[in-house]
Amino acid sequence: MPTFARYIGIDYSGAQTPTASLKGLRVYLAGGDEPPVEVPPPPTPRKYWTRRGVAEWLVERLAEDPPTLVGIDHGFSFPLRYFEVHRLKPDWPAFLEGFQHHWPTDDDHTYVDFIRVGALGNGAARMGNARWRRLTEERAAGAKSVFHFGVPGSVAKSTHAGIPWLRIIRQRLGDRLHFWPFDGWDISAGRSVIAEVYPALWNRSFARQNRNPDQHDAYSIAAWLSRADHNGSLAAFLKPDLTPPERAVAQVEGWILGVPGLIRERGLRNSWASTW
Repeated sequence: MPTFARYIGIDYSGAQTPTASLKGLRVYLAGGDEPPVEVPPPPTPRKYWTRRGVAEWLVERLAEDPPTLVGIDHGFSFPLRYFEVHRLKPDWPAFLEGFQHHWPTDDDHTYVDFIRVGALGNGAARMGNARWRRLTEERAAGAKSVFHFGVPGSVAKSTHAGIPWLRIIRQRLGDRLHFWPFDGWDISAGRSVIAEVYPALWNRSFARQNRNPDQHDAYSIAAWLSRADHNGSLAAFLKPDLTPPERAVAQVEGWILGVPGLIRERGLRNSWASTW
């Protein structure tokens, strides 16, 4: 029996400001075992979603009763090396507060690049290095560092733009919502969940049809979440094969849902590949 009633896939964008209408920001929702459909933004003069609008919509949806699994395509935290260099407590809620203080990318009229060049915020005091990678990025083929700006496939800008909105969603929903794996690897029955995803793991598994790349990534997220829950494979992905020390690191750095952890044997690698 599926754990969740709804599945939301979000292909994120760190472009422009939090209130800018962004063609690359797409939302798909699948209810039950139905295929995902695109969710348009609320009727406004803006044609596309804004980051603020997506956060507010998520708060509304996740305050409802049906348990919902949300996958968002950007990093939720930083490599352990970042915490060490900046002498920060390895604590994700504290990280959210400190990051938003230095990188207030949820403020209106604020571009990520404004903070990168020192025009706003205090990003210089909380910078990272493109050579620093999270454990989950090392295990996910093709995943780039959350500090690797300006390259194809980069999630650095969307990560720096999106993390402050995770903080806001967490503040507004409290215990109704489980941020995986930061709130633990075990999820209480009936709770909604938000997880980091990497659609490149799955987007070739679904026919493209007439969707553009951003639409197809969001569709693929929702479709894979639904499929994995209905075929019973999701439970294993929510508890990736990690050693106890690795598991502790992942609760600080975060983990990409769908990355299985340590592939110890060739047989396990083949088994993982067969689930896509």
